[in-house]
Amino acid sequence: MVSRSDVADGSQYAPGLLDREAIVAKPGFNRWMVPPAALCIHLCIGMAYGFSVFWKPLQAALLDANGNVIPECSAGAVTFGEKTMGTLRALTATDCNWSQFDLGWMYTFFFVLLGVSAAIWGEWLERAGPRKAGLVSTLCWCGGLLIAAVGVYTHQLWLMWLGSGVIGGIGLGLGYISPVSTLIKWFPDRRGMATGMAIMGFGGGAMIGSPLATFLMDNVFKTATDPGVWQTFVAMAVIYTVFMTIGSFRYRIPPPGWKPEGWVPPASSKSMITNNHVHLKDAHKTAAFWLIWTALCLNVSAGIGIIGAASPMLQETFGGALAGAPELGYAEMKENAAIAATAAAVGAGFVGLISLFNIFGRFVWASSSDYLGRKNTYFVFFTLGAALYVLASFAADWKVMALFVLCFCIIASMYGGGFSTVPAYLADIFGTQFVGAIHGRLLTAWSTAGIVGPVIVNYLHDTRYAEGIPADQLYGQIFYILAGMLVVGFIANLLVRPVDPKWHMSEAEVAVEQAKLKSAAGDGGGSYGIGKGGLDAKAAAFWMLVGVPLAWGVWQTFEKALVLFW
Repeated sequence: MVSRSDVADGSQYAPGLLDREAIVAKPGFNRWMVPPAALCIHLCIGMAYGFSVFWKPLQAALLDANGNVIPECSAGAVTFGEKTMGTLRALTATDCNWSQFDLGWMYTFFFVLLGVSAAIWGEWLERAGPRKAGLVSTLCWCGGLLIAAVGVYTHQLWLMWLGSGVIGGIGLGLGYISPVSTLIKWFPDRRGMATGMAIMGFGGGAMIGSPLATFLMDNVFKTATDPGVWQTFVAMAVIYTVFMTIGSFRYRIPPPGWKPEGWVPPASSKSMITNNHVHLKDAHKTAAFWLIWTALCLNVSAGIGIIGAASPMLQETFGGALAGAPELGYAEMKENAAIAATAAAVGAGFVGLISLFNIFGRFVWASSSDYLGRKNTYFVFFTLGAALYVLASFAADWKVMALFVLCFCIIASMYGGGFSTVPAYLADIFGTQFVGAIHGRLLTAWSTAGIVGPVIVNYLHDTRYAEGIPADQLYGQIFYILAGMLVVGFIANLLVRPVDPKWHMSEAEVAVEQAKLKSAAGDGGGSYGIGKGGLDAKAAAFWMLVGVPLAWGVWQTFEKALVLFW
């Protein structure tokens, strides 16, 4: 890479449009312009959570000459091996429909590739800067949607997997960590709030994307013979490209050593917040990294499996009570189509409600951690979470649905809160110089949890069902196991300590990393003419750009949740 100091002939190097040095903020910049830039990215890639909206249309995409749905490629499969063989056939077959089992692998690709790509390219992000990383994320996520559209149009499942699953998953990883890394640097005084704002967007992406996709399919592109999925992929790729590009080009990074006017870093030696930095190459050598990794993995594992099974869990536990027929158990309820449909609608409302708590929990819990401390906030997650799982078991036995729903709404909020709090936790422990890259490597805990959590919940559910345990008693044991996982997470969090000073970068090492940005920023010193900022007219307009779609998504989700109360 060309040196950003004076070039060989003595002329001054001019950074390119995408170079990290080109986006160092100048005097007068308002730091409140950065969060909506981050939300432009996260609200788009967050559609990964809402991809299941395409499953039903894709399962009925192929029709015979009489307009009837052609059987799935895995029709008649019962065992896991048989379903897997059906999926292998579905990868290239054009004469049979895809099953939910075939399509559901997309989630595995999404979140495994997210963690892997964040871990691999996190260091590159710190060198290249968030603008370049955001644009690469845009190319991967939106380009993946276009490849997936070709896969749907030609009925080639492998193109779906490759486009949205693999290439899109790489985009998820880069898109996820770039806003987090940037906002942590901009809000050293409110790190939790900053990461909460960014990661709230990732959770909120499905609230916007799912109803948008449904609208496009049902009202714009759907025909008698075409569910309108590939056209919706193309339309959303175009929309997301615009928003993600805007966000990428609106990114700015603070000059090295910048701090808000009037803010003094904590000086107490007892504080868990360090004023030093740990290099990426050393972070994973510390006990603190693996303890936080374990804490995040267990917090996510205990939540993700249940959230993924929320609708059937509510229906199995309360049966006909969801439709005003408490005398009917789950099995009897399923025999009545009208009652079953009502119960399914209530289940969908439950999913919508916990989604809202998941989204806003990311902001509320992360912001609260600025006052409680990151370690104490995780203590709350583990102690309260374990207690709520036990209470939910009793609520299921007592058939008190309101208490049951409340338990899982709070659990969902702490699931999201764990995501949004952990980047600030890392910045406290390891400093901010390589926090994006360190966060990227820590996200392998998410990838692990994305496999462990659903496997535990689904395996235990299916095993207990096969043993003949009544539907309303299937989850009690599962809740206690998940509570036990949170107890282990409590212990891991308890053992987190400040990093040994031997892992701290020297002043000379930090100076080398920051030298290029200092040159780009000039010698302003201190706040560099950049104050704490505020909601001026320009910032307010940018916030409206992301706030209006988010508000619309929240309202759409809230409407679905109302069925729980009426």
